[in-house]
Amino acid sequence: MEKVMGQEQRSLYENIQATKEQLSQVELEYWNLYSSFTTFEFWVIFLLFFVAPLVVLYFVIDRRRMFLLGFYGFNIHVWFGYIDSAGDRLGFWGYPFELLPFLSGNVSLEAALVPILFMLVYQWTLNHHKNFYLYSLLLSAFLSFIVKPLLIMHLFFELHNGTTYVHLFLLYVVIFLFSKLITNVFIKMHRNAKLESELVEV
Repeated sequence: MEKVMGQEQRSLYENIQATKEQLSQVELEYWNLYSSFTTFEFWVIFLLFFVAPLVVLYFVIDRRRMFLLGFYGFNIHVWFGYIDSAGDRLGFWGYPFELLPFLSGNVSLEAALVPILFMLVYQWTLNHHKNFYLYSLLLSAFLSFIVKPLLIMHLFFELHNGTTYVHLFLLYVVIFLFSKLITNVFIKMHRNAKLESELVEV
């Protein structure tokens, strides 16, 4: 049986959709004026925050651990992307210049720079038998208290509604801890499956 919206719900839903369309048009107009590929800022974002990290990753990633590092990095990308987009939409921070219109948050940071930095720290701690959590905390502090202020200084990032660098630091910590937890769970599942397979073969 087909479910039908009530008149009040339908009216509110259609109002939300119309507002989204209007906002998308304003965002596209803003992007064309101030953040499109004809601007200096677009190329800084594209080359420095997006292309450069990917090139570095290609040359320095430990190919013996590519899938492990990639899985961890993808987790960072997903959770950072969700939080960054939510914070942007809720007005806690914003990006005066963006790589792409319509998408909340900063795609270059979410998809390249931040995940790759965390991947490289993870790789370094594995290869040098260092404490993953300590160096990930240091990276979180570096991103929150050095990189973000530099982005603000050059108008690539803004904080709103009482959001502080400490809030950003705590969010980075939550993101890398949760990503590592998920990675550890999958590593354990893989090892258990491998052990079960070996027992069956015996």
